[in-house]
Amino acid sequence: MKIILTFTLLMIPGVVSSMRVTGYSGGGVMITCGYDEAYRGNEKYFCKGQWSTCTDQIKTEEKNKWVQKDRFSLYDDTTSGVFTVTIRDLSERDSGTHYCGTENFGLDPNTKVDLKVITDQQNRSVRGYSGGNIIINFKYEKKHKNHEKYVCKSAADQCFTVINTNRAAEWKHDRRFSVHDDRSAGLLRLFIRELNENDSGEYNITVKVSEEYSFFSEFNLNIRDDDCCVKSISLSAAAGGSVNISCKYPQSHRSDVKFLCWRSGDDLCAEETSVNQSRRWSPEGKIQLYDDREEQLLTGSISHVTEQHSEYWCGVQSDRGHKSFITRVLIRVTGTSSTPQPSSSSAASFSSVQSSPFTGVSRTSTSLPSLNTSSGSSLIIVLVLVLLVLIIAGLSLLFLCKKHQSRGGDSPSQTGPREHEVVSYTGCDYEEIKDTHKQLPTNPSSNCVYATVQKATGDSQCCITSAEDLNYAVVNFHKESDCPDSVSIRNNQDYSEYAAVSHLTA
Repeated sequence: MKIILTFTLLMIPGVVSSMRVTGYSGGGVMITCGYDEAYRGNEKYFCKGQWSTCTDQIKTEEKNKWVQKDRFSLYDDTTSGVFTVTIRDLSERDSGTHYCGTENFGLDPNTKVDLKVITDQQNRSVRGYSGGNIIINFKYEKKHKNHEKYVCKSAADQCFTVINTNRAAEWKHDRRFSVHDDRSAGLLRLFIRELNENDSGEYNITVKVSEEYSFFSEFNLNIRDDDCCVKSISLSAAAGGSVNISCKYPQSHRSDVKFLCWRSGDDLCAEETSVNQSRRWSPEGKIQLYDDREEQLLTGSISHVTEQHSEYWCGVQSDRGHKSFITRVLIRVTGTSSTPQPSSSSAASFSSVQSSPFTGVSRTSTSLPSLNTSSGSSLIIVLVLVLLVLIIAGLSLLFLCKKHQSRGGDSPSQTGPREHEVVSYTGCDYEEIKDTHKQLPTNPSSNCVYATVQKATGDSQCCITSAEDLNYAVVNFHKESDCPDSVSIRNNQDYSEYAAVSHLTA
């Protein structure tokens, strides 16, 4: 009979009369109810509703083994004098009053359980890739920040703990598993490295609120070996230079966010850059990414390479926040780069490479898409600078033209002597000699223009020594085989040709 005997329960050490339990939709709760050792052989049950109309959800006589019925499981630990009830796949319909009870003739010892289910979206299915890594995020209310948390893997009706948290605000490691509890953010991060197909299965992330109850989030981990992606690559880059990478990803992740992480010690993602649009470059920075969803290809550029930044991971992030690290990128840093470029000529392409059977490392080169990082404001600035350069160049040309014209205007008028000009025949250059308006005298004895004419020893040069009024000091005739034998002297509008220069005689 189900009769409430609260005063009797209070007299039993370790037995509570009621408890409040909070769970989250999609997750589960574990409720522990104590009983007196006199009831070890009795049936145990868990029911829902008010006591007089409480409906059994699960009931069993089995001892020290798990018994399951639909979403409910019960384990009666006769050694400890407690039985544990687990409810999975919670929903709002599970909210309400429940009872833990021990079947007894006449009086049923029981514990009242008020269950509240909060609507939440946690990870239900997580996909990883063989040889890669994975990070699973679990959000919890900050009122649980000081509660113990642990991760277990379900097998044969049991959940075997793989790692639990500690009080320190740092990563805790246990073989291939690591966990970090960020209490300020209410975020638990589970990191599993070097994934293999044996890691597939059901996992629980559990928060132990008290000795009486815990709540947990379930997820199914599915590890695949996809042929699309290379597991690891190795590249070389000069210190301070740049390097390009190119990562293939499975078609099922086309719409997911892509990222590139730099690993620093225990922190797998000490520095992260992500891109969530197709064929758009991520904001300018040390790492820039470009996601071509049509080709299922993530390309990127890493600048200012140092020995401390030698390991990167490229991967995908689901809408639930967990991250699958697909390809490991190792960069071997060589000597200092004297003229670092925005992008390196060496790159890694995952689409058409062959891996080494020993290391899984492959090398090739790739061309990055055109980097379009200029914003509207920077484009305007560039256009303004180009316009200013054109204006300055135009003003300079105008100034030079004016200066040239002014020099031409300062030259003597047609009545005065002119500067020498060059008259060019085909293949020949002559220096045109301008004559003055002085007319040679008809009488050579008076006002003679030339005092003495001397012929140089060479055949190609004549030297004319002038008197006080001499107009020309030297006349040079350069004789070439393809040049004419005469020279024209321009005097205003009159032209005269001379085959030779000779002294006038009376």
